[in-house]
Amino acid sequence: MSTVVIVGPTASGKSAVALEIARRVGGEILTVDSMQVYRGMDVGTAKPTEVEQAEVAHHLIDLVEPEAEYTLVDYQRAFDQVAANLGERGVVPVVAGGTGLYLRAAIDRLTPPGRFPEVVVELDAVEDTAELHRRLAELDPLAASRMEPSNRRRVLRALEVSIGSGQPFSSFGPGLEEYPDVPYRIVGIEIDRPTLDARIDARYEQQMADGFLGEVEALAGRDLSRTAAQALGYKELLLYIGGELDLDEALDLAKQRTRRFARRQQRWFRRDPRIEWVALDSAEQLAERILSTQTTS
Repeated sequence: MSTVVIVGPTASGKSAVALEIARRVGGEILTVDSMQVYRGMDVGTAKPTEVEQAEVAHHLIDLVEPEAEYTLVDYQRAFDQVAANLGERGVVPVVAGGTGLYLRAAIDRLTPPGRFPEVVVELDAVEDTAELHRRLAELDPLAASRMEPSNRRRVLRALEVSIGSGQPFSSFGPGLEEYPDVPYRIVGIEIDRPTLDARIDARYEQQMADGFLGEVEALAGRDLSRTAAQALGYKELLLYIGGELDLDEALDLAKQRTRRFARRQQRWFRRDPRIEWVALDSAEQLAERILSTQTTS
């Protein structure tokens, strides 16, 4: 059968749907979550339980300690290795997660190039954007053909990379505005905002009952990476532990920020025309609906 990718905002139930699909097809799950890669960050990232992991193998979680900076390229390489291994074993991959940029890196081969600030300073001194576009056309005709000569931001970025890296900007794969054909079926969970907000609030309450605060306390004395320290829920509870907020204030702030983050996720995925949207339902019913219309490949 074709590989299924399940996406949606945080707390939409995508992980449960992916788990149910994997159960039914004997598959294994590739998780697309920039925070679940960190060991010891379990409750607050809604990582699959030990029981769930014992039933269905989950990959791309618990990869590094929270002190480590884990990059998009690191994730892309790890995804490729797992996907290749599943292919060799004839196991159906079920991809699930809400980190949109990681997903694009995994399935669209999006590899963001580095930054070259010294090049930007030099280029930005040139006021004539058309002249910059002409330079780009000489270095990378393909990239130049993909953008308007007057779009200064895009022209500058393409020139920055072409000059700074010594490689054409177009060689780094499709940009975020491109949605190439992929050998995956991408399904998004449709959920209205009031329902999603209620699910976010309820999940935080359950996580606190499950020991989230203790988990954050265990991390408080560690030199967390910039990414890990910004994780939703963790960041706010660290403020509580540091005496900057009381507990109710920290939880309210975490809920507010998570709701805003979920809105951004929804907007991100809405831009992708390849996604089939299905209405929120129980995991069992959604899995049945998805599999009943699944094709083989």
